[in-house]
Amino acid sequence: MKEITINVFNTVGNSFCIDADDGNKVYNLIKTALLNEKQVVIDFQNVEIVTSAFLNTATGQVYRDFDETKIKALLSVQNLSPEDTALLKRVNDTAKLYHKDPERLEKSIKEILGE
Repeated sequence: MKEITINVFNTVGNSFCIDADDGNKVYNLIKTALLNEKQVVIDFQNVEIVTSAFLNTATGQVYRDFDETKIKALLSVQNLSPEDTALLKRVNDTAKLYHKDPERLEKSIKEILGE
């Protein structure tokens, strides 16, 4: 199986992964690779800052479009700091919950906010 490495620094164009639009660039590359059954490595070499907004669009959407088993089998990450790895895990865990039952999560959020 062919492996594709997505260099986040090159895709975004700098070391600050903060914008959801930049996350979408990464997501589109991931989506294309997974649709073609390719092994995907997301490489964060030279990336200094990563935000949840970026990760929500870069990886969170993957859980909307692909089965978790496929994601675990084909998608991996390298060169991400321990702090950013923890952030990635939180983002992906939330995305999994949301995409399983979006209405339930939205209802819970509204209840918490008192709407």
